Amino acid sequence: MPRIALGDLEIDYRIDGAGPKTLVLVNGLADAKESWEAQVAAFAGSYRVISYDNRGVGATTVTTGPYSTRQMAADLHALVDALELDRFHLIGTSMGGMIAQEYAIAHADRLRSVALCNTYAWPGPYCLRMFQLWREMIPHLGVGFTQREILLWAFTTGFVEDRPEECAVFERELAANQQDPDAYLAQLSAIETHDTRGRLAAVTCPALTLVATHDLIIYPALSQRMHEELPQSTWVETPGGHAMLWELPDAFNAAVLAFLASHPD
Repeated sequence: MPRIALGDLEIDYRIDGAGPKTLVLVNGLADAKESWEAQVAAFAGSYRVISYDNRGVGATTVTTGPYSTRQMAADLHALVDALELDRFHLIGTSMGGMIAQEYAIAHADRLRSVALCNTYAWPGPYCLRMFQLWREMIPHLGVGFTQREILLWAFTTGFVEDRPEECAVFERELAANQQDPDAYLAQLSAIETHDTRGRLAAVTCPALTLVATHDLIIYPALSQRMHEELPQSTWVETPGGHAMLWELPDAFNAAVLAFLASHPD
């Protein structure tokens, strides 16, 4: 994969498809760009799709933490500038949706649209309590075990009961996560401290607020509060849990593509 040196880090990225308009995908906590595999396959037929590894994960440099979503939005800005992108569509899920918010607040004029999926403007006490448990688990159990445990929160009970072979594949992949524990904690700090409340009026481009109805990690009420602050937000509910882009990729992809088609300019 190509890499771009930007200040204190090198960002690893890939480009798929050759459509006339560009989509940039931003990953969630502990996820590398390969986590978008099912989306790239669906999007690259119509768009030029750029995915990349955030600071601290995959093949991008691990820098000293803690990180912030504003810092990682600056990384994104440096990447799209280096790739000489003009106006593009931006899609972020979970932590990626938080990074996308910060980018859209600072650079809405660069965006055709922004899709904010299973994310929030502020975590609130429920999520902060959950994240503290993850923070305490990492030094003792490692990233792989913690990611494996999160599977039960990220997927629905139906997936675990009805698709055991697929569930086992995801469990093995999550357990094999090789992210540096310090980098995980640095990214975790970014989602703990993320707060765009009172600033989302600056997101003047069309926005999609996409929620999974059975999301236990970032429950829909949190996304609703963000949606209400966005000037041009379309609210869309999809089936599944927090990891619905993996569990039910067809539903996720269809919702995103329908939004993109309604905002071609």
